Amino acid sequence: MPCRDGDLARTTHPVDRARLTERAPLAPPVHRYLPADDLVDRVRHYWVPVWDLPAGSEVVEQVLQYPACLMVIASDYARLYGVTTGLSSVTLAGCGWAVGVMLQPGAGPAVFGRDAAGDLADRHENLAGLPHFADTIRRVHQAMDGSPDLADRHTSAIAAVEDALRRAPAPDGDALLLNRVVDLVESDPSLLTVADLARRCGVGERRLQRLTERFLGLSPKWLIQRRRLHEAVHQLKHGTTALARLAADLGYTDQAHFTRDFRRVTGYAPGQFSRTLGRDARAP
Repeated sequence: MPCRDGDLARTTHPVDRARLTERAPLAPPVHRYLPADDLVDRVRHYWVPVWDLPAGSEVVEQVLQYPACLMVIASDYARLYGVTTGLSSVTLAGCGWAVGVMLQPGAGPAVFGRDAAGDLADRHENLAGLPHFADTIRRVHQAMDGSPDLADRHTSAIAAVEDALRRAPAPDGDALLLNRVVDLVESDPSLLTVADLARRCGVGERRLQRLTERFLGLSPKWLIQRRRLHEAVHQLKHGTTALARLAADLGYTDQAHFTRDFRRVTGYAPGQFSRTLGRDARAP
């Protein structure tokens, strides 16, 4: 088995904070798997959506991406994605599947054979032309042929991806440092400034800036803002907190600042977003 702990789809996965349309009608199930032990410094998790929609129906999946490069192999394309700094959207129709890989934040350069991955922000490349993956796409297609909703096919497809990932060089010391930086941001909601983050990581702010630019094409401030928006999405989908209280809990100076930030990135005001999911946020 290439994946520890098996299929995580039956539980609420932490990355669902990023998925705005998790509760949308016809939203497809997403099966998630953990990497093998020897790849945890390169891979955060794998995901396999499988959809079969009624004729004439479409689903628009919207995601606030985590700070990491993605690999996606589907039946009709195979791509490497840099971080989408705004709202990422994909339209699903008919029937299909995909095998996705969320890399660790610092893994991009080593896995994809380049000095830096920051130039991939807000764009994608054809995976077929990259080192270590010449045969991987064919093997994934073979594994998912016929019945892509079966767990053993997911396992075989992920095994093909993991074989390729093992042929890539190991992430360097800066990559591992960035992994720790992102883990710290995502696990400690009290971190609200770049100065605090740099101090907690034991590095200067300029080094921290160079680190996030090299591997992600992002600023440290972006990491903190994205963590806050992920938490906001989670609370608006699952909670009943008043908007003013939510803004304060997230470290915003006032509700208006929170509303502007949320609307600028997602296109929704917080209350509007909550209502689209059938849950009204309480008035402040």
